[in-house]
Amino acid sequence: MDFDEYASTYDAALGRGLAISGESKDYFAYRRIAWLGRRLAELGIRPRSVLDFGCGTGSTMPFLREILEPESILGVDDSTSSLEVARQAHEAPAVQFMQREKFVPDGSFDLVFCNGVFHHVLPCERAAAVATIRRALRPDGVVALWDNNPWNPGARYVMWRIPFDRDAVPISSREAGRLLREGGFEVLHTDFLFIFPHLMRGLRRLEPTLSRLPLGAQFQVFARRSASTTRDPLSAGH
Repeated sequence: MDFDEYASTYDAALGRGLAISGESKDYFAYRRIAWLGRRLAELGIRPRSVLDFGCGTGSTMPFLREILEPESILGVDDSTSSLEVARQAHEAPAVQFMQREKFVPDGSFDLVFCNGVFHHVLPCERAAAVATIRRALRPDGVVALWDNNPWNPGARYVMWRIPFDRDAVPISSREAGRLLREGGFEVLHTDFLFIFPHLMRGLRRLEPTLSRLPLGAQFQVFARRSASTTRDPLSAGH
């Protein structure tokens, strides 16, 4: 998928897709980072450096800054046009953007955040993406891998409504967890959020209790980089 053609219309297309939920993209972005902040606090982690892997137009940046308060955030993405939109919309001293092909992971990040990226990565290339994330993290660094829950009919319908998600290859929480474990991570939590739409918002207080059940429209696999060595898929055969 070439996201350059959608860079200027990405937010509008996403908004149309999410309209059936009764909420905006910012609602979901805020709640994802708020939930991640809760998991980080449980471990006593305050990330100083954050990598937004597949940042798109950078719409998560304000919430990463507001809730997690890191010293620096780097957003990387394949789409040059999306990165230009991100730079114009989210200019700040602590925020930088870079094309993914120029990014050299050097083990300097405390946290990698990744939302809605892996369903756009070909299954045969997902292990290599996990290897890049692992190399970007410090020892004991953590990753928050968010994606759409393919077992949730609402999530599937929203994806069908969004042009750039229609042909995506969904990834399940189980598959995401397996990829991370095989890629040298210890999975700490798998959570499911966004069960109730706006019309049923009074029930949202129940979502933390229900987060272990595969009901929500999105899942987060929260994992820590393992100290053990793992075979790097990029070096296979060499």
